[in-house]
Amino acid sequence: MAAAHEPELVAQDGVGVPDALQRLWTPHRMAYIRGENKPEHDEQDGCPFCGLVALDDADALIIARGELVYAVLNLYPYNPGHLMLVPYRHVADYTDLTPEETVELAEFTQRAMVVERKVAAPHGFNIGMNQGVVAGAGIAAHLHQHVVPRWGGDANFMPVVGHTKVLPQLLGETRALLANAWPA
Repeated sequence: MAAAHEPELVAQDGVGVPDALQRLWTPHRMAYIRGENKPEHDEQDGCPFCGLVALDDADALIIARGELVYAVLNLYPYNPGHLMLVPYRHVADYTDLTPEETVELAEFTQRAMVVERKVAAPHGFNIGMNQGVVAGAGIAAHLHQHVVPRWGGDANFMPVVGHTKVLPQLLGETRALLANAWPA
């Protein structure tokens, strides 16, 4: 059995010749690859973003709630601290936001950057939204803006060659850090 600070290594018999490489298994990514939890239609019923707001913040990975918008960790993050800003109202297109929703989304974007800088000192950010399935929106029916903290060297061989992203912190731990640092 591995010590508390070491990863547990599990031997597995199978095809192939031992090559001295360790495997980093990320089975949780299969849910994303298979499209689990994605609504099949554009309706509000079954929308994960609409359903999250009824849950406890820690269970839903919600960082902060505003009047019209909330901040939530991405369940399938590109980097530690990858969060999304989501209007409560089930709306698909940025041009359909009310002026008040647009303002609060912008304010939450600024707060997210300030909080991420305080908690994790990223070197930069990717901020944006994918509008429509063809643009890469995983849940196109409910608008959401991504805020992805970036660090120099965070894109290494793992995602390029291994199609695997190494995340050094559990989502619940990341949520607690960001939620505690979010201004009231």
